[in-house]
Amino acid sequence: MPTPPLVIVLLGPTASGKTALAIELAEALDLAVLSVDSRQLYRHMDVGTAKPTAAQRARVRHELLDLRDPDQPINLQEFRAIAEAAIAAEHRRRGIALLVGGSGLYLKALVDGLAPPAVPPQPALRAQLTSLGQPLCHQLLRQADPTSAARIAPADAVRTQRALEVLYATGIPAAAQQGRHPPNWRVLELGLNPTDLEARIRHRTRNLYGEGLVAETEGLIQRFGATCPLLDTIGYGEARRLLAGDLDREAAIALTERRTRQYAKRQRTWFRRQHRPQWLEGADLLQQAVSAAQQGLG
Repeated sequence: MPTPPLVIVLLGPTASGKTALAIELAEALDLAVLSVDSRQLYRHMDVGTAKPTAAQRARVRHELLDLRDPDQPINLQEFRAIAEAAIAAEHRRRGIALLVGGSGLYLKALVDGLAPPAVPPQPALRAQLTSLGQPLCHQLLRQADPTSAARIAPADAVRTQRALEVLYATGIPAAAQQGRHPPNWRVLELGLNPTDLEARIRHRTRNLYGEGLVAETEGLIQRFGATCPLLDTIGYGEARRLLAGDLDREAAIALTERRTRQYAKRQRTWFRRQHRPQWLEGADLLQQAVSAAQQGLG
């Protein structure tokens, strides 16, 4: 039997340096960067998601970015289908594909073949849930599907609404409907978990505000409305409150930094429990990654 193609997964918490290393690794191995980030999927959300810049995207091809507008949510089933097509294209071209990201559930769905419930989006229900507000929606989810609620951050309106959508459509909690169909790939997981992550987060947060997060948020509100669920996410939520006069700039920055640290902690816990990467450490990260990839290729 032929050797299954290889998928390299570069994972790590936010601000850990994945983007820079991914570009260097993609250049070294002639690969595209296949992004697995639940917010970089959306157009017009560039600064707040630390999306690769135009200069970075000119260096290597990036896929799975800018797939939809923020008012057209992509569920996990849809993302998996799009991502698997991109992986297949890289396998045909190079026999190897590079996934890069920190969105643990999305990565898990790809490398383990999680099959989420086949429930189409229901715009009317989502509009009703949005009008109820995220705190009440997450409370409803805790009561009806505590397993899913435990996995979803209280401020994550997109995943909360999706879990409720599945529950109301089928009468069965989403967690109880997860199938598993592992793909025919070999998977090499490489992880970044720098010791100076808190300093990186502090620097990243200041940069987001300095590079136009507030103006970007204002544009998103004008285009998609202040109740767009993605505007509840880290950075955008604080910028929206700054624009409304609820926070001053320093308070918004401090709250964004705190929420980012909390998110990074959840990511680290997820990666520790759900993945077994080779952790890259020290000053020669690229060489470590290239060597691991070459060994994976046999």
